[in-house]
Amino acid sequence: MRITKHEHAALRIEAHGATLIIDPGSFTTVLGELHALAAIVITHEHADHWTPEQLERIFVAAPDVPIFTTAAVAAAIQDHDVTVVSPGDELAAGPFSLRFFGGAHEQIHSSIPVVDNVGVLVDDLLYYPGDSYALPEGVVVDTLAIPTGGPWLHLGAAMDFVLAVQPRRAFGTHDMTLSVAGRTMHFSRLKWATEQHGGEFHPLDPGDSLEV
Repeated sequence: MRITKHEHAALRIEAHGATLIIDPGSFTTVLGELHALAAIVITHEHADHWTPEQLERIFVAAPDVPIFTTAAVAAAIQDHDVTVVSPGDELAAGPFSLRFFGGAHEQIHSSIPVVDNVGVLVDDLLYYPGDSYALPEGVVVDTLAIPTGGPWLHLGAAMDFVLAVQPRRAFGTHDMTLSVAGRTMHFSRLKWATEQHGGEFHPLDPGDSLEV
């Protein structure tokens, strides 16, 4: 499996001769090379994780690509193949296997409604929790995409999440709201947390890839 980090929360997973895209949102530049696109996963409804404009661009290259997401996102996407997923669901997306966890976005503030959010485990290798600290119960996580910054994120809680998951390897995502200095600091703390159980942290920049 080849995992490519794009800006903010967008990930490209390539395996089995196919591609899976996760969370192509408003902070992500236009994605190319989508001729082998098997599916799109959108973890929740916030614009930094998906926009109609991003999907329309993708549909030009892959008009029939299926989407797996929450009910709120599905209701906003018209005339397309959308499957609503919930925690506990296990299904195939082309050649990829997907398992979903969690259920709720981390609270930003008591004045802001909490929305549905699903974490996704791809091929039993890559776990991405979306905007949550949802643990993938019963899973030994090979590779963790760990949210690094955002209005809901507390760095200490993110470190505790990494310590609880104990991944073999991890890299930061959800980081476009951070300054360069803030991103470097957060990465250093998440690196420490990853290494406490023998894992390796990879400080990926947009466009960088990881082979797992």
